[in-house]
Amino acid sequence: KRNVTSCLVSVLVGMGSAVERTDKHVREYLLYRGFTSTLKQLDSDIKADKEKGFRVDRIIEQLQQLVQSFDLAGLKEYWLYLDRRLFCRLEDVYRSTVNKLRTSLYRYYVINTIQKGNLEKTQEFFQKQALELQGQAEWRDWFILPFIPTPEQNPAFGAYFSRQWADTFLVSLHNFLSVLFQCMHIPVLLSFDAEVQRMTSLAEENEQLRQVLFALQTESRDQKDGDEAVQHKLPLYVQNMDRLGDTELDLVSSQRVVSAAATPSRNFFSTLLPQAKRAPMKAPPTSGSPSQAALGRKELPANHAVKSKELSQSKEVKAASCQSSSSEPPSSQPQALNHSSRHRRIQEHEKERKELFSRPAPQAAESRADDVDATAAKSAVEPPDSSGREDGGLQVEQPFIKLSQEEYGEHHSSIMHCRVDSSGRRVASLDVDGVIKVWSFNPMMQTKATIMSKSPLLSLEWATKPDRLLLLGSGVGTVRLYDTEAKKNLYEMNIDETHPRILSLACSPSGSSFVCSAAALSRSGSVDSVPRLPIPVSGQLLLWDTKTVKQQLQFSLEPEPVAINCTAFNHNGNLLVTGAADGVIRLFDMQRYESAMSWRAHDGEVYSVEFSYDENTVFSVGEDRKFIQWNIHRCGVKQSEQVLPQDATGPFVLSGYSGYKQVQVPRGRLFAFDSEGQHVLTCSSSGGLIYRLTNGEPALDRVLPLGGHKAPVVTVDWCSAVDCGTCLTASMDGKIKLSTLLAQKS
Repeated sequence: KRNVTSCLVSVLVGMGSAVERTDKHVREYLLYRGFTSTLKQLDSDIKADKEKGFRVDRIIEQLQQLVQSFDLAGLKEYWLYLDRRLFCRLEDVYRSTVNKLRTSLYRYYVINTIQKGNLEKTQEFFQKQALELQGQAEWRDWFILPFIPTPEQNPAFGAYFSRQWADTFLVSLHNFLSVLFQCMHIPVLLSFDAEVQRMTSLAEENEQLRQVLFALQTESRDQKDGDEAVQHKLPLYVQNMDRLGDTELDLVSSQRVVSAAATPSRNFFSTLLPQAKRAPMKAPPTSGSPSQAALGRKELPANHAVKSKELSQSKEVKAASCQSSSSEPPSSQPQALNHSSRHRRIQEHEKERKELFSRPAPQAAESRADDVDATAAKSAVEPPDSSGREDGGLQVEQPFIKLSQEEYGEHHSSIMHCRVDSSGRRVASLDVDGVIKVWSFNPMMQTKATIMSKSPLLSLEWATKPDRLLLLGSGVGTVRLYDTEAKKNLYEMNIDETHPRILSLACSPSGSSFVCSAAALSRSGSVDSVPRLPIPVSGQLLLWDTKTVKQQLQFSLEPEPVAINCTAFNHNGNLLVTGAADGVIRLFDMQRYESAMSWRAHDGEVYSVEFSYDENTVFSVGEDRKFIQWNIHRCGVKQSEQVLPQDATGPFVLSGYSGYKQVQVPRGRLFAFDSEGQHVLTCSSSGGLIYRLTNGEPALDRVLPLGGHKAPVVTVDWCSAVDCGTCLTASMDGKIKLSTLLAQKS
């Protein structure tokens, strides 16, 4: 009975919450239309609603309140209303059940008057109900109840004075009303809400089934596909974990090359930043003089044969690499190439591409090459104008156009964190004074909530499901779960008194759990000393369940417990990457809850880590100012490395009058990728900087400075959940800039 009751309670609570949300939307609509009189009438009707928004628990509370206050007239009137509104619509077979519940409700009232010692109300009940009850057999013996000295000891009435009878009656009434509401006709507005919830649950179930299917397919693959699979403990389901398979990548690559060859000119405003992530496409490195590169863009028919040869060679290399990443084991084909041979073929392919692009143009185009040479040489000295064209009329290939830049200036001190939620609707920003602002920027910039904290805050993270919740990590060993819509704390979790600094938080994509990095106090005893100690302090990495609000486990940090500065999940939550104060990157298998691999990545602390778009590599930024790409299938192997400027990695310094100097160590995200994983946004002293990721040297190609800041930028984020991509850059003077970008066709 308790299990059935709990199921009914969950169904009715969901229906009640749907009614509340629908009432809220209707009120918002009436207010938008200016129907103020209708809105007032709606509010008054909601206050006088006797059905309590179809919340059975509130109806039971109302009945109990009338019983406890000895309001017999109100009790009879409320039951008659329920009878006219609900019970009269039932079939005749349920009439006897309704009569039994009414009889039990009256007995519940009489027993309460005797237990409270109010015999006047007991006699009043029988006087007013005599005409109605004296003809009923179940009430025949109850008229002597007021005259029995100790009715609770009487065999005929003793059972009704027990707690068990009262609980049984209330549960039975609750279940009856729950089933009644569940079987009622639901309006279209409420059924729409239920349909949305059903589709959401189906989508989650489908995602889980896809993961199970993917795991089963990878487990059946031949384990002799390469030596790298034995070198470390990375699980099988991660070996070829591209979000798009190599076949799909090759198809997208071919389509892009063909479309680029078929359209010699581009329309700057022909496409916006896509919402869905596509396969990352790196720009081909071109060598040779500027005249040859410009001529290759302008004289399309002249080098069409060169591009065709390049495309065919690209497909050959792709076909060879597809054999190693196919999801089905080969039967009659030779053994698949391992990662090292695949990497060597790609390098050879890039070398051939450079040679092809460095060849001189045909003789028919030599007469025009001099003019293009002069124009290209001029563009190397003079930057292009705002129209995106040079004086010679050639287009400058820029991946983004900065449409606008807005400023959010509600903070009065340096920003520590600035994060956009998964839906791209809200931004949460935290400053060094512990003030958190939750605000939106689409369609207009508006502050939604302000959170003040007595204890110092060091970290924040948006929950994934639902995305309105915030995780707030303090400097006193607590993590709060805050509802940004209701503007209240839901839970406050005590993590660890010996490790009170909550340095990093990361919520799993499913929303069912989150990881929490807790560190001990610095030797100075402060929450955050600047600069940090040369010897890393002790730390813990914990996994918490967001539903039960309980700690699930503590991860093993080898070779010693150390403070974890940054954490990040992959797209399905199967992997977790962390960067620590000892310069070590650790990769955890979240299905087995154990470390898959670890390697020393930086000289000094690791400040930020992120998975690449295809999630076969990891990017990191450290105290040594290096931006490094690591291959997670080959432990400790670098894909690329780039030294960043000092103002991109910190510690950040803001100088003022009379020798005043403010120093801030990195806390928030130091770099962020666009929706396709081709470009990265970093910090600088005057605003954000956008780089293009390349396969050659250097690893980063500077594309677009965003500017707009008068103080050093300390954290960035790149929101691509909406059509127009928005870059967020937060600085030490409390200003946050939102730069709206427009992507051009590639």
